[in-house]
Amino acid sequence: MNFTIEHEQESDGRWLAEVPELPGVLAYGATSQEAMSKAEVLALRVIADRLEHSESRPFAINISIPIAA
Repeated sequence: MNFTIEHEQESDGRWLAEVPELPGVLAYGATSQEAMSKAEVLALRVIADRLEHSESRPFAINISIPIAA
């Protein structure tokens, strides 16, 4: 399964990153890198929790970060 981390800067200067394929996986950071790192960690935790509780089957994981234009 492929996951994408999308990020954008909020009007207050904070960065928000989210993984659209995993509802509720979003994180804020002072920089885009910090927000994306936090979102990636949270995504992996959500996937691990689903596997641990037999809510998902094992699958290959690819995480990509689109390059900002």
